[in-house]
Amino acid sequence: MPQLAARHLSKAFNGVRAVDAVSFSIPDGAFLALLGPSGCGKTTLLRMIAGLEKPDGGELLFDDVAVAGPRGVLPPEARRLGMVFQSYALWPNMTVRGNIEFGLKVQKLAPDERRRRIEEVLEVVGLSGYAARRPHELSGGQRQRVALARSLALRPGLILLDEPLANLDAHLREAMLAEFRRLHSVSGATFIFVTHDQEEAMAVATHVAVMHRGRLEQVGTPEDLYRRPQSEVVARFIGRGRTLPVEVLASADGLCTLDLAGAVLKVAGHAPAGPGWLCFHASDLSPAPQRGPLAGQLAGQLAGEVVNQIFQNGVYASELAPLGIDVETISLALPERLAPGTRVEVQLSGGWVIPRRSSATPTLAGGTPATARSPA
Repeated sequence: MPQLAARHLSKAFNGVRAVDAVSFSIPDGAFLALLGPSGCGKTTLLRMIAGLEKPDGGELLFDDVAVAGPRGVLPPEARRLGMVFQSYALWPNMTVRGNIEFGLKVQKLAPDERRRRIEEVLEVVGLSGYAARRPHELSGGQRQRVALARSLALRPGLILLDEPLANLDAHLREAMLAEFRRLHSVSGATFIFVTHDQEEAMAVATHVAVMHRGRLEQVGTPEDLYRRPQSEVVARFIGRGRTLPVEVLASADGLCTLDLAGAVLKVAGHAPAGPGWLCFHASDLSPAPQRGPLAGQLAGQLAGEVVNQIFQNGVYASELAPLGIDVETISLALPERLAPGTRVEVQLSGGWVIPRRSSATPTLAGGTPATARSPA
C-alpha cells in the first residue's frame, strides 16, 4: 500500500499543458477520486501514475521512492499496481478464469497458487460460479467485476480505476459503487478513481482531488470540499454551489463579518479584510421571518426577487435574482408559489468565506498544503 505523492508534476501535448505543476500526497489505503470536467487533465494524471505517460517535469513518488522524475521512469510492470479501464479490456477468447490467470502466469506463480488466488478473488467479487464463462456471456457489471478480480489477483498496493462506470446504466453504477467501497475495505489497497461525476466521487472516496484546466484546485475529504472550499472553482463545482462577491469587514475566531450589498452577515471562514467570495449551497438558504421593511438590512439576511419556480418534492424549487448584486440567480426551496418579481427576504444559515483571489497552490480547509488527511 504505497503512500502516493506528486511534486510539481506536469505534462504537455502539442504545447498545451494537460497537467500543470500538480502537487499532492495521500496516505496508505486511501480512496482518492480525481474529479473534474472532461479535458481537465485527470486521466493524464492517472496515466502518469500508472507509468503509461512520462511526465515532462516534476516527480512522482511511491513511499518516498521516485517512480518518475529527472532520474528516469519506472515501467508500469514494476510499480505493483492494477488498472481497470472503462472498456474492461478483457480477452474475448479467454474464460473468466483465463483472464484472471493470465497475469499470474506472467508472474510465474505455481499452478496451485494461481488456482487458489483465482478462487479467492472470484469469491471476493461475487462471481464464484462464473469461472468457465467468456466475456460475451456476462453482463456489463459482471465484466467490470472480472476486470477488478484480475487486478486484485495480482495483490497490488495500488488500484487505478479510469472512469470504470461510464458504460453502465444507473442501477449498475449504484451497485458497483457499493462494490468498490466493499473491495477497498477488504483489500486494504490504495484506490484512485477517475470520474467527472461528483456524486460518484462523494459516494466512494475518502479523499477527493478537484482538477480544473490541468491544475489541482483542492484536495480534501468530501466534507472539506463541500463545507470549506478553497477556491471559487471548487465552491461552484461541488454540490452546485453559488458564490457572491462580498467585502470582508473583519475576521476573528473562524468567523468573517461581511458586507453584502448593504446587508451585514457573519459567516464561517478565515478570509482577511478585503474583497471576498461568499460560498454557499441551496440548503444554506431559507425564507427569513418577516420583520418589516428593513428585514433585508438585518444581519444574516439578503433580499431577492422571484424569477422562476418549479414544484418539486412537495416544495417550490425557486430561482431568485439577488437585489443590489449583479450576479446570476440563487436557489432555495419555498413553501408556496409566488408571482415572478415578488420580493423574498432570505436568511443564510451556513456558508464559507474565501478571499477573492486565485491561489497557485492547492490547499485543504484551514489553509494547509495539499497533503490529504485520513478521515477522522
